[in-house]
Amino acid sequence: MRILVAIVAAVLAGGGATLAVAQHHHRHDSSVPRTPDARQFVKFPAALVEDTLANMRDHLQALQEIQSQLGMGHADKAASIAETRLGMSSLGLHGAAEVSKHMPQGMQDAGTAMHRAASRFAIAAQDTVVTGDLKPAFAGLAEITAQCVGCHASYRIK
Repeated sequence: MRILVAIVAAVLAGGGATLAVAQHHHRHDSSVPRTPDARQFVKFPAALVEDTLANMRDHLQALQEIQSQLGMGHADKAASIAETRLGMSSLGLHGAAEVSKHMPQGMQDAGTAMHRAASRFAIAAQDTVVTGDLKPAFAGLAEITAQCVGCHASYRIK
């Protein structure tokens, strides 16, 4: 959890490029032993693979936009992005009902948890407009990304 908060803080402090460089160096660090990919392979119909991967990239883009808006003090805009692109109201946009049919239960659960976390974040971010307290919003953002990280650490599609 501390690492995730540190990453979010680095990105919000203009460290997006720093994070990319850090990840790049980590991947090529020969002192770090490579481990086999133990993630569960999830077979999607060919027609859904590219759409699903594009949707996940959009989720990542939405997270970056949320962080950027928070960094500029626009919690209301961050809330809107979270709800419309990641939250429960976004499910119809990316055909979640169709895609989820091909996911194991754990992957479905992680996806649902991420969408619910995004909707909770949207509320917490809207609250910061009134309270001025960003801590609940950052905790909510960490919860969203924790779901993403957990799912991507457990599953892969191709």
